[in-house]
Amino acid sequence: MFKLVKRSEVSKRKATGIKLIAILLALLTSAFFIMILDLNPMSVYISMINGAFGSAYRTKETIIKAIPLIISALGISIAFRMQFWNIGGEGQIMIGALSASFVALNFSQLPKPILLSLMITTGIIGGGLWALIPAFLKAKWGTNETIVTLMMNYIAIKWVTYLQYGPWKDPNSMGFPKIANFTDNAILPKFLGVHIGWIFALALVIFTYIFMKHSKKGYEIAVLGESENTARYAGINIQKTIITAMILSGGFSGLVGMIQASAVNNTLSVELSAGVGFTAIIVAWLSALKAPVILIVSILFAALLQGGSFIQTAFGIPQAAALLLQGMILFFVLGSEFFVRFKFERISKSKNDKQEMQEILVGREAK
Repeated sequence: MFKLVKRSEVSKRKATGIKLIAILLALLTSAFFIMILDLNPMSVYISMINGAFGSAYRTKETIIKAIPLIISALGISIAFRMQFWNIGGEGQIMIGALSASFVALNFSQLPKPILLSLMITTGIIGGGLWALIPAFLKAKWGTNETIVTLMMNYIAIKWVTYLQYGPWKDPNSMGFPKIANFTDNAILPKFLGVHIGWIFALALVIFTYIFMKHSKKGYEIAVLGESENTARYAGINIQKTIITAMILSGGFSGLVGMIQASAVNNTLSVELSAGVGFTAIIVAWLSALKAPVILIVSILFAALLQGGSFIQTAFGIPQAAALLLQGMILFFVLGSEFFVRFKFERISKSKNDKQEMQEILVGREAK
């Protein structure tokens, strides 16, 4: 017989080995599925890599998909480090985009550097304030942050939907529910062929690493995540730490909203986030909440998305089949986290009998 036990300590080498085995199993299982589709698995895998990095254009598309994942996952990792389960990245992105769009649509006559600076500032503030609400409720009354942040996603999305179909609807859109496009001076410039969001992403990776590793507030967040009683004993202001961390977390997502609205969509729309806020949770978790690892995992995740899109056209695979392939790979990779933390341990027959005998004796004594 076997029983499930928690591993006391796992070396980095062993954890890496478990994850590599999971990736191998994912590829083998996906290969079986690909063969059912009457395709060559190796050709499909090579095409996925080719679709993500096979040309300058495809590489740029992969980077564009990675940028929002990197920044959102960094923000979420700050909240998760203090055991605050911020599931509200999606809503914080939408409110950040809404705030930046308000500036872009109403102050379009401003010079480009001023207008973009205002959009970035309002985007960060919008996302930060949206995250402040569940942080305040948690700090003041101990509410369940998972439920509150999740519910606030839907409120934010409904707000944008209302504006898109109502007050902000472009009268020149021929009846389509669409908000007007931004003017040129409200669009982020490009550098090396990709919008400058990638520079923000790299800068925030460095900032988050230094903040969490070498700042007093980062240390307080980590201590609070380990134990609230320890944090209280150490004299840490718990309410202030929760609110500060969540403003940062929401601010990062708000910046993502601004970038997506300005550089990718060139307007505000309800499809703007495209689930980035939820996907970033997976990225943050797979990266063990470490900023440099988030950068790598986000790029790999974006490559998986870009490669999945490419094989749809290259092999004529339906979108559902491509998504199923992505889902299977993710399933195994995420499942490996379970085996990093737990293991199956065999119970010897004699040990099992001894335990059974002890249970019988305990039962008799109780009678």
